[in-house]
Amino acid sequence: METIILKFGGSSVADNIRLNIVAEKIISLKSQVKNVVAVVSAQGKTTDRLIKEAQELSAIPQEREVDMLLSTGEQITAAKLSILLNRKGQKAISLTGWQAGIRTSNIHKSAKIEEINTTRIEKELSQGNVVIIAGFQGLDETQDITTLGRGGSDTTAVALQAALKADRCYIFSDVDGIYSADPNMITVAKRLDEISFDEMQEIADAGAKVLHNRCIQIGKKFDCDIIAKSTFAETGETKVCQAIESAEVKSIVKNEKLIEIEMVKDTEISNLEFLNIYQTLLAQNIILENCKKEDINTISFRIPKVEQNKVHKILESECSEYNTKQRNIVKLTIVGYGITQDNTVLNQVVGILKKYNLKIEDINLTQAKIEILVNSDVENSILEELHKKLIK
Repeated sequence: METIILKFGGSSVADNIRLNIVAEKIISLKSQVKNVVAVVSAQGKTTDRLIKEAQELSAIPQEREVDMLLSTGEQITAAKLSILLNRKGQKAISLTGWQAGIRTSNIHKSAKIEEINTTRIEKELSQGNVVIIAGFQGLDETQDITTLGRGGSDTTAVALQAALKADRCYIFSDVDGIYSADPNMITVAKRLDEISFDEMQEIADAGAKVLHNRCIQIGKKFDCDIIAKSTFAETGETKVCQAIESAEVKSIVKNEKLIEIEMVKDTEISNLEFLNIYQTLLAQNIILENCKKEDINTISFRIPKVEQNKVHKILESECSEYNTKQRNIVKLTIVGYGITQDNTVLNQVVGILKKYNLKIEDINLTQAKIEILVNSDVENSILEELHKKLIK
């Protein structure tokens, strides 16, 4: 009994015209397979608008209330799409995340899926319904609504694939697959036919808004191949699957949305103080990159720019004895499984950055990536040169 999961991003459902395109695609696929589950995001820029409206009321709104607010975007899309499908003669029903049995941890704004009770979904499928599920959301043990973090509808879809043991999971967007670089930055970016989970994880962790990083973890754990396609084109796709034995560069990612924070104290910082600060931020669900003691009285770490107001409020209340300053940082990530087995790729990258007098602050290597931090902007023309040199 074939079951497929379809996920449609915000751009795919942005207005009624696009909702009609999505509905026709679902009807076409339903004629080919028995069971169809569709996961939807909020329409267009709805989530951004809701966040802005919340911040107009409070610079740092309560995270529980933000989740209550943001979860409505996906519910609206699911209901609209179900209404449309039923009008077109295709039985459909919309479900919120909790109606679909999705239970999560109690960390607001970035909850993790802990369990999916598929009873309701399977009941609706057995009655011939296309099941439309609001992505990005679930319910925690206290019966509070939680969200999974930006892009979390991808994770909803892949988690449902694993829970339902579905045959395939398609992630639909306005792009026909996964590219070797952001096509908006690099004109020679190429669509990839396949990419491994490890490589895709590095791309997502580097800051590329292609797939939600946790959906890749789930896909790898449960061996769920993920297929990225365009909602608006029949041809072209990228398959995310188990490791592919080819030591070559697959992607280049530039992340300009990072801030390095430096905390300086007049006296020596003990190891206990350092750990207390680290734990204080972790307790507020702040993800820190490269948190370390620079010397006896200095701590530094990197955070996403989106978290800066929250972090500064915490530091002002909990660490007022420190002098804190921040600066923008740019992270370049060169991704390819096995590319660090020799120094060829690293030498080529460093050579090009040196040519443009970019100051390299740090270099980190893993089996699937080269990560380079610089303290100034990296022009897209430099990315283009890197791409031409490294990606054939």
